[in-house]
Amino acid sequence: MIGRRHPGSGMDTGVEELRLRELIPEVIGVLVRRGVDFASAEDAVQEALVTAIRTWPADPPRDAKGWLVTVSWRRYLDLCRSERARRGREVALDLEPPQGPVPAVDDTLRLYFLCAHPSLTPSSAVALTLRAVGGLTTRQIAEAYLVPESTMGQRISRAKRRLAAVSLDQPGDLPTVLRVLYLIYNEGHSGEVDLATEAIRVTRQLAAAVDDPEVAGLLALLLLHHARRAARTDSAGRLVPLAEQDRSRWDTALIAEGVQILQAALARDRLGEYQAQAAIAALHADARRFEETDWVQIVEWYDELVALTGSAVARLNRAVAVGEADGAPAGLAALTEVDPSLPRHAAASAYLHEKAGQLADAADLYAAAARAASNLAERDHLTRRAARLRQAASG
Repeated sequence: MIGRRHPGSGMDTGVEELRLRELIPEVIGVLVRRGVDFASAEDAVQEALVTAIRTWPADPPRDAKGWLVTVSWRRYLDLCRSERARRGREVALDLEPPQGPVPAVDDTLRLYFLCAHPSLTPSSAVALTLRAVGGLTTRQIAEAYLVPESTMGQRISRAKRRLAAVSLDQPGDLPTVLRVLYLIYNEGHSGEVDLATEAIRVTRQLAAAVDDPEVAGLLALLLLHHARRAARTDSAGRLVPLAEQDRSRWDTALIAEGVQILQAALARDRLGEYQAQAAIAALHADARRFEETDWVQIVEWYDELVALTGSAVARLNRAVAVGEADGAPAGLAALTEVDPSLPRHAAASAYLHEKAGQLADAADLYAAAARAASNLAERDHLTRRAARLRQAASG
């Protein structure tokens, strides 16, 4: 269905589905303000969405949001009537929807915060955000995370039950929202849903609703990372490290947009972790060749990032950057300050040992990193690198 034109309608259903999904949080917000609990509102809107996808190509409404509100409200009332009949008792409800146009109140922002509530686990917050804010179906989310639909359905149901006592006036905080969107982006692509693109779409919506430099910083970071996406794998689907990427395949328009957004955010002098990460990504994007990378500035930005977050991952990446800026021995010395149990510690150590010319040690470390890798493509890359170095060391 995605991207197909309905005969005679002149409507691109891919574009229409995207517009539908953008309306979902607004419509849920309308129902919640009418007194519907979050879980019931989300279920009703999802059912209305299915109906819209089926009927709109042939008969599109003039007021898309109003249509969705009306149909969602009716679905909710149907559920209430069924529940009332099942229980055999009266339910106090106004069974007629309010008349007139839907008020122009945008609850999208508060819905973001609700779905990323601190009471939820990160995996539950991500799933609920994709469904309620992103408008994806449970099946699409399950396929993206490579889990059975029933498993994802249970995860979403648990999240909604946990939020049953939380109103739209008791949202989570902005850092939690940003962390959830960052997690969604890092899942990348699987099945029919491109989560990286989805995260950018939703972050754009958030940036349009929230005037905060860290929101802009996250959007800039995602755009700059996404700009390099096409060059990260070869024709066989194998990982291509940054030093070997064909930079002509980088998306210069996304880079320019990301840099512009970042510069505006940094000018506000309220530095945060996503702005610092975006600045590092911008320095990588600015180099026409790997050898021209300004590693000294990158180390300085990692210093800022470590000061802001104390992140062990930032310390690990900083050690690699120090190795590029000041030589492998300096990088290995910086690496000694990082917990060796950290994921990818062995891979970073392997890279720095290889850079120092210690090929046998590097090969062993690459092999150890491959065994610990959870991603198949990464495991294959590290295994091939270990084999190449062992051959070079023995020759």
